[in-house]
Formats: sequence, C-alpha cells, structure tokens
Amino acid sequence: MPWLKSLFFIACLTGVINSAQAGVLIGGTRIIYDGAKKEAAISVTNEDKNSPYLIQSWVDNFDTNNTNKVPFMVTPPLFRLDGGKESSLRILFTGNKLPQDRESIYWLNIKSIPSSPKSDSNQLFISIKNRIKLFYRPSGLVGHAADAYKALSFSRQGNQLLVNNPTAYHASFHTLKVGTHEIKGALMVAPKSTLTIELPAGTSNTVSWQVINDFGGTSDIATANL
Repeated sequence: MPWLKSLFFIACLTGVINSAQAGVLIGGTRIIYDGAKKEAAISVTNEDKNSPYLIQSWVDNFDTNNTNKVPFMVTPPLFRLDGGKESSLRILFTGNKLPQDRESIYWLNIKSIPSSPKSDSNQLFISIKNRIKLFYRPSGLVGHAADAYKALSFSRQGNQLLVNNPTAYHASFHTLKVGTHEIKGALMVAPKSTLTIELPAGTSNTVSWQVINDFGGTSDIATANL
C-alpha cells in the first residue's frame, strides 16, 4: 500500500538522521572569541566507532543582509574524522576591523557528512549541519558578560514590549515572560540596542527573564516591572 511505503521511508529517513546526529558531537553550543587571543577552538568528536565522517566548517555573517567579507577562517575547513576520534576546529581572526566597544556575532557552521559504503549504495545518507553562535568579544569591554542580563530594562508602548540593552554584550533569552505569557522564539537583543516584541492584549506589567551564559547554561531569573 502507498501509505505503508511512505511510512517505511519516513522511518528509515528518521533513523539515518538520528544516527548522523548521534555520530558527531560538537563540544559546545556557542563560542566566545576573546579579542586578546589569536584564536578560538571547539572540539568535534565522532562517537560512531564504525564510521568516518567528513567535517566541513565555515563562518557566515549573522545578518543575512550583511554582505561584508567574514573576518574569520576555520582550519581545517574540510577533513576526515575517523570513528571514535576527536579533533579540534580552530577559528582564526583575519584582522578585518570590528567594533571595539561591543561584541560582534557570526555563525559557525559545522557540517557532518557520513560515509557511504559501496554495500549501502541504495541507502539514503543525510548530512547534518549545526549552526553555532560565534561571539567576537574585544578585550577591555566595560562590565562583565555574566552580569549583563541584570542591566536590561523593559518598557511598554501600547501592545509592544521594548527591551533595551545598554551593555556591550549580547543577551540571548532562555525564557522571557510578561506575567504568565511566555514569549516564544530564540530571541536575542544586541549590544547597545533595543528589541521590539509584539504583546497580546491584557498582559500584566511584570517581566521575568533568564539568559544563556557563555557556557550554554542559564542565568538566575531576573524580574522587573513595566
């Protein structure tokens, strides 16, 4: 029956994707590039002891409308990672000028391409691409990144919530609530900028939030009144 074939295909596809995701482990959910250092690094581990992967990596602009040349390179950009092995990706700053009074953000892309044995020529293999936030943090910034979330301020204009970030650091929300209304989505407010969020009518005047820290964990809950 056609529906049975479709179900079988989906099951096979899901199995392959899960296998690929389980095979390659990225050693972090974000990278902080310390501007005082020559490079940053992140580990890549092949947890599938029986199959090698090709690892392809590169950096993109975070803003898709930004056409400036990306000031980072990844080495090695393409390599074979054998089963059960670990390697490191080094991110190098190429020296292009970036703001020195605030963080800049980019995407680190890591694509894991599974091997395709000849005996499995009829099997579908799916490559998995991970995107990790890469924060370039100039040396000598005012304040501490771990405390930046405490400096966020909130105000309301009609049915809009305005989030102001006066600090030099990005604030990536883990949770953001106005009263009992949870605002969904991977929201982030850039340094020295304001984020505008639409609110449903009838929300209360109490805001609570947590942000994601440098290590991928979460901050304490902070609260404020509008």
